[in-house]
Amino acid sequence: MMNQILFSGVIGLFLTLVGTPLLIKLLARKGYGQYIRDDGPREHASKRGTPTMGGIAFILATVAAYFLSKVITGKPPTFSGLLVLGLMVGMGLVGFLDDYIKIVKRRSLGLRAKAKMAGQLIVGIAFAVLALMFPDARGNTPASTKLSFITDFGWSIGPVLFVIWALFMILAMSNGVNLTDGLDGLATGASVLVFGAYTFIGVWQYQESCANAQTLTNPAACYEVRDPLDLAVVASALMGACLGFLWWNTSPAKIFMGDTGSLALGGVLTGLAILSRTELLVAIMGGLFVLITMSVVIQVGSFRLTGRRVFRMAPLQHHFELKGWSEVLVVVRFWIIQGICVIVGLGLFYAGWAAEK
Repeated sequence: MMNQILFSGVIGLFLTLVGTPLLIKLLARKGYGQYIRDDGPREHASKRGTPTMGGIAFILATVAAYFLSKVITGKPPTFSGLLVLGLMVGMGLVGFLDDYIKIVKRRSLGLRAKAKMAGQLIVGIAFAVLALMFPDARGNTPASTKLSFITDFGWSIGPVLFVIWALFMILAMSNGVNLTDGLDGLATGASVLVFGAYTFIGVWQYQESCANAQTLTNPAACYEVRDPLDLAVVASALMGACLGFLWWNTSPAKIFMGDTGSLALGGVLTGLAILSRTELLVAIMGGLFVLITMSVVIQVGSFRLTGRRVFRMAPLQHHFELKGWSEVLVVVRFWIIQGICVIVGLGLFYAGWAAEK
């Protein structure tokens, strides 16, 4: 069964390593280059015209890796796996339209704010509604209407509030990854770390699943997650695909992921959190995305209330650039921060299991 995880990760890695250069040539030929704002750090001016919409590469690679791993192992797809992939593709499509309008229509802000929000809401609502349908033999649907940290806790909030909660998470994480995607390789490398963590979580939940309660040493510490192994397959495919893309996206980047990639990554990360019942834990494991988002909130709030800025520039990574840090220095140090967040998150995940045991 674990072969699926290995195959999906290796295939995802191979496809983006080989396929991304082909996408770079195609985008360069069509002139689909990145727009760079004039009010950003001066060093970024040299990036103008670099091919963007690179998220297409790892989105397609992830989907292909997932299904090829199924063909190789002879295992059928699960509804949970398809649901998470659907969320990724749907959010990626919204981002693609945004990127396309920026480049082809020469409109720097891309989609109108209302149109972009509408697209995200449609995709998010579809995911949330479907996640509460199609129970398995044990009666488990992909998602639960209870809030979760390491597992579900408390009372059910009901389907309506669950849809609202899921939408909030999807929008928050998507915008968080989007804000993080401001330096070469920053969001991609951070995503690799988080998807690696979710690969581990999926495997652990599969081994300690309540479906196997009769063979567990401590059934009280089991996980009621519908398809944990398949979520690990998706996470492994994402980790491999993002790692291969990072080869071309690291400084100096040959391609940018664009909103196509950042919205897709934020969406699929939220999907993994919701379906693995680790909704609040993802705020810790994706701590870099949260930190960068909060820097923007603080900057905007401070300026509106006091007329003063807390940071030289927001998001946070640009503040340190303007303080004299090189781009590579900022990226590596922020990766370290993200690594620490992942370690803390996994530590809490294990501690929760050990406490029940």
